[in-house]
Amino acid sequence: MLSYFTVGTNNLPAATRFYDALMADMGATKVSEFERGTAWGWGIGTPMFIIMTPFDQNPATVGNGTMVSFDATSPEQVNALHAKVLAMGGSDEGAPGMRGEALYVGYCRDLDGNKMNFIHYLPPK
Repeated sequence: MLSYFTVGTNNLPAATRFYDALMADMGATKVSEFERGTAWGWGIGTPMFIIMTPFDQNPATVGNGTMVSFDATSPEQVNALHAKVLAMGGSDEGAPGMRGEALYVGYCRDLDGNKMNFIHYLPPK
C-alpha cells in the first residue's frame, strides 16, 4: 500500500492554489502545510498527495515517464477534472475518452508540467 506520493514545484503558492481547487473537487482535504510543501488526503489508510519544493534546492523537474493517476467516480468527473486543470492553466496531454474497453481516461499536466490523469474503470460487460 502506498503512504504518499509527491510531485515537485517551483512555485509553491501557485501550485497550492491549483491543487486546493482540484483536490476539493476530488473529495480530498488539505492535511498539512509546511515550509516546503502542502499535502492533501482522503482519509486514514489512503495515500496522501503532496507537492513540494525539492530538498536539494535545485529546480523541480518532471520525470520522463512519470505520471500520477487519480481515480474518478464517473466519466463525467473525468471530463470535469480534466477541464478544470485546463481552465486553471494546466495543459492537455490527451483528451478524455475511452482507452480500451474498460477505461475512461483524461491526461493533462499541472502548472509545473507534472503529468497526471483522471481515470474511471467501467464495469465489465
